[in-house]
Amino acid sequence: MQTHHSNLLPRLCVTGLLILACVVQVTAQALDDSVADGIGIDQLLDAQVPLDLSFRDETGGVVRLDQLIGDRPVILSLAYFECPMLCTQVLNGLLRSLRVVDFDIGTDYDVLTVSIDPGETPALAQGKKTEYVGGYGRPGAGAGWHFLTGDQRSIDALAESVGFRYEYDVETDNYIHASGIMILTPEGRVARYLYGIEFSPKDVRFSLVEAAQKKIGNPIDQLLLLCYQYDPTTGKYGLVILNSVRVAGGLTVAVLASLVIGTIRRDRRLQALAHANPSPPAPLQN
Repeated sequence: MQTHHSNLLPRLCVTGLLILACVVQVTAQALDDSVADGIGIDQLLDAQVPLDLSFRDETGGVVRLDQLIGDRPVILSLAYFECPMLCTQVLNGLLRSLRVVDFDIGTDYDVLTVSIDPGETPALAQGKKTEYVGGYGRPGAGAGWHFLTGDQRSIDALAESVGFRYEYDVETDNYIHASGIMILTPEGRVARYLYGIEFSPKDVRFSLVEAAQKKIGNPIDQLLLLCYQYDPTTGKYGLVILNSVRVAGGLTVAVLASLVIGTIRRDRRLQALAHANPSPPAPLQN
């Protein structure tokens, strides 16, 4: 009898632990789902960013967005400077990509990194600017990469205009948010979204070319954009097979036509030379 009870007790303990684990898992899932409902990035393509919003730059001066947006396409990143993990990963991934793209910050496009934490200060912004502009390492970037802080009203208005949804977690004193960047046209309209913490230099380049209405880049960019198309569901550029076949076919025809034209022109030159310098008559035989 004692043996029966001794075998039953471990089984009950194991069963209890399994039930407890299931309860914890379900509870955690419910909490995750409730928090996740308020977090994400909604694609609001062609939405207008409110250019009359005011923020503070790294020096503490008040600037309006229309002072920073208007001449060139803009990469917009919403983050906060004391973020313990995700924001740093996004900014590091962005920096790695921008160092590969041969367009220059401050000349071909600008970057706005705006804090979503109204308690952060221009001093924190200045520290981040020094770190990332220094890491970018190209002259003139300091005039084109801006790190901004602002009040809750301006932050909410900007985030809402680009579909950036985030939540503040009181227990951890952190902001929970999705990862990604937005590409704006020179007029401040949302052109593209790129998701994640790593951004393909190809995707960044194509996004900037399209946001600038193809006013930057070279003829190769224009040709490649016929082969690659932006996919809003993934936030990336994918190869369009049909367009690629058409472009390849067009290039093949162009190359063949060039060869044929070159051959015809060469034959004509040879014929003209033959007429201009006829061969001397053969000597008479005695």
